[in-house]
Amino acid sequence: MRIYELLRTKGFHVITVRPSATVLDVVGLLEEYNLGAVVVSPDGRHVSGIVTERDIVRWLLKGTDFLNGPVSAIMTSDVQTCTAQDSVQSLMSTMTEQRIRHLPVVDDHGRLTGIVSIGDAVKSHITQIEFERDQLEGYVSG
Repeated sequence: MRIYELLRTKGFHVITVRPSATVLDVVGLLEEYNLGAVVVSPDGRHVSGIVTERDIVRWLLKGTDFLNGPVSAIMTSDVQTCTAQDSVQSLMSTMTEQRIRHLPVVDDHGRLTGIVSIGDAVKSHITQIEFERDQLEGYVSG
């Protein structure tokens, strides 16, 4: 299965935030949309970074002053991405090896076209396994 099929089911919309937005703005988006990560983008199309719940929690150990600062100060700038043509299996491998739970999906020009989470990948994998099980049961049952 390709990431495109996964996105076709879940949707292509991505919640983004500008680099100048405050960390508190991001916390509000995480809560409002029940997200684990927000893509940082100056225009909603190009990925400048990503900020996750984990990033915010790690910064909390240093105090709370950063909450009123720009998200660009705490975001991960070196963002791992994938394309819609990549397989879900390769996505799962990347997420496992890199220990990341969210990957923005970009097109050939680096423009943001979606985002996938480890939960999306696991759901897709379970769906595939259930389909194969049903096919095998049908074959065995005749």
